Amino acid sequence: MSRVPTAPARRRRFGWPQRVFSQVLLMQLAIATGVTVLATGLFLAPLSAQLDDQAMRRALAIAETTASPELAADLTATRPTATGPVQAEAERIRQATGAEYIVVMDHNGVRWSHTSPGEIGRIVSTDPSDALAGREVMEIDSGTLGRSARGKAPLRDADGQIVGAVSVGIEYDSVRARLLAAIPGLLAYAGGALAIGALAAYLISRRLQRQTHDLAFSDIAALLAEREAMLHGIREGVVALDASGRIRLLNDEAQRLLGLGTDVTGRPLDEVLGEGRTTDVLAGRVSGTDLLTVRGSRVLIANRMPTDDGGAVATLRDRTELEQLGRELDSTRGLIDALRAQDHEHANRMHVLLGLLELEMHEEAVEFVTEVVGVHRATAEQITEKIHDPLIAALLVGKATVAAERGVSLRLSPVTLLPDRLVDPRGLVTVVGNLVDNALDAAAGSEDPRIEVELRAEGRTVVLRIADSGPGVPDGHRELIFTEGWSTKELPAHGKRGLGLALVRRFAQRQGGSAQVREAAAGGAEFTVVLPEALTEPEPAPAAAERGAADASPGGVAAPAGRAAVEDDSAGEAAR
Repeated sequence: MSRVPTAPARRRRFGWPQRVFSQVLLMQLAIATGVTVLATGLFLAPLSAQLDDQAMRRALAIAETTASPELAADLTATRPTATGPVQAEAERIRQATGAEYIVVMDHNGVRWSHTSPGEIGRIVSTDPSDALAGREVMEIDSGTLGRSARGKAPLRDADGQIVGAVSVGIEYDSVRARLLAAIPGLLAYAGGALAIGALAAYLISRRLQRQTHDLAFSDIAALLAEREAMLHGIREGVVALDASGRIRLLNDEAQRLLGLGTDVTGRPLDEVLGEGRTTDVLAGRVSGTDLLTVRGSRVLIANRMPTDDGGAVATLRDRTELEQLGRELDSTRGLIDALRAQDHEHANRMHVLLGLLELEMHEEAVEFVTEVVGVHRATAEQITEKIHDPLIAALLVGKATVAAERGVSLRLSPVTLLPDRLVDPRGLVTVVGNLVDNALDAAAGSEDPRIEVELRAEGRTVVLRIADSGPGVPDGHRELIFTEGWSTKELPAHGKRGLGLALVRRFAQRQGGSAQVREAAAGGAEFTVVLPEALTEPEPAPAAAERGAADASPGGVAAPAGRAAVEDDSAGEAAR
């Protein structure tokens, strides 16, 4: 179970909130605020430098405009006084341009103009050597009037000779004022961006709150850990698919049941499993609940549940052991039916024998007992003469008895001959048992109920053919009957039908063989199963020759209605 904290528990927590909604909202607000502050700072820093540069260039431009040849002529023709033409021209330009000061100096650095007339005739407070050397100067510096943006230009006469310099200053407070004047607008834009970011953060957090069901990150991490433990710990296969049919999740049990590795995540289901009913069931092309499918040697029950994003989650249950138990139950039931039929037939014969003895018909009683014993012995002997494998022979002896009780004649084909060299006798028992049971169900109730079984060896290949006198299989169903879960019979007590013929074909295909059905020559259905490499290598020639001589007698076994009997096509067997 997931450990989801209750509301009171959350209220008792202090400090950093636990819910995803609150944490994401606070983190996004912090990020948006930090980005806004950083962007504002990054914008203001170059803005200040840009304003300083503009002020210095403006000061230099005023200095260059002031340093005219006429001003140079006045400088050389007059003395530095507060009423001189140089001071008057400098003040005129200063007032016209809004500069803080315009200082005109001679080549000795003596001021000829200043905003404070008392400074005229004195040496300037900053080094004028660069301007007097013919170089233009731009700087932020402090002078007698305070901190300012300064521009200096050389003063040349009409002949181009440097006779002094012009220094123009723009009050630095005006630059700062421009900067401060730009900040409110900038902060307004930053505040708007922050508000939009906060709204987006709130909407995203609300969406996350709905998607995470208002859980804390620790709860989500715990749920994920519990989900992983549950998926890989349960004994039921889980396959999650996305909307495109790619495998999104595969737990350990699903890998085992489907025979897949760990590198299939993200690959299409059709590519991983290939064509077949299992793929169709998991992909949703076959709908229904508790769908039967066979994967390899396993019988699986599949259920599929679509998800909201267009994908699906399929669960797989292993019914292999249950189906094996069911087949064992069917075999046991068949054995019980055979024993019951023999008991019923034995009781009838005992009643006949008792009547003959009470009537003192002793010779007839002896003949009756001899005939009964001979029939049973002949049935077993004729089967074992043609079927040398004990499991297959015992199966057919029991099926012959059951067929006799149901009024069906079970006959061995004259060409039947199966040596005792089977590689997988239990597998062949399953194949023969399923086909004979189906044939009994089909032949029962027909006009001339009969079954013919043929088992023969062709080298190391075993060929099984079982024909019945039933209604046959329509052309459109001759492939469908080998599909898992398809059946025309009623459900048995232990589970679903539709696996017998599917297992027959699957067993044949694993052996490299085939299983087919067609119409029998005398009507009804005829199933043919070919199993290559089903026999081991034959024995050496002398032993094989001796066995061949022992198996040379032809004949057929039949179970006529009412009792198991032997039908022999040869005169020698009829005489016996």
